[in-house]
Amino acid sequence: MSDDQAFDPDAVAGAVDDSDVMDDWAAAMAEQEVAESAAAEVRPASNLFQDLSGGQAAQSVPQNLDMILDIPVQLTVELGRTKIAIRNLLQLAQGSVVELDGLAGEPMDVLVNGCLIAQGEVVVVNDRFGIRLTDIITPVERIRRLQK
Repeated sequence: MSDDQAFDPDAVAGAVDDSDVMDDWAAAMAEQEVAESAAAEVRPASNLFQDLSGGQAAQSVPQNLDMILDIPVQLTVELGRTKIAIRNLLQLAQGSVVELDGLAGEPMDVLVNGCLIAQGEVVVVNDRFGIRLTDIITPVERIRRLQK
């Protein structure tokens, strides 16, 4: 088509036969039916992963925890926290008092590897400080706190 000629959509529409369009449509529908029937025949692979829900696989997993009992973890008892400017930090000397956000008599947090697992109160036994656990955080509550 030259630049002098204008595009005529009616001329193109007349050139395309309706039977050709219907044949193409029927071929596409037949191709879709073949693809759908092939997809219906596909079965998931069985025994691809080990079944851990019960039975023999669950019995093969050791029920005791002896292999991890000697792994060290960091236990921290937190009395409170505060933010302090570097200027004030450098002025601290022996006998200085740093105010914490925890209140006297308030339970202290017990953390394992930085994760809160319990709360407790300070006790003194044979001139040594210790902590008496007063509240154990449940696993569900620990997960809820992680999401916040």
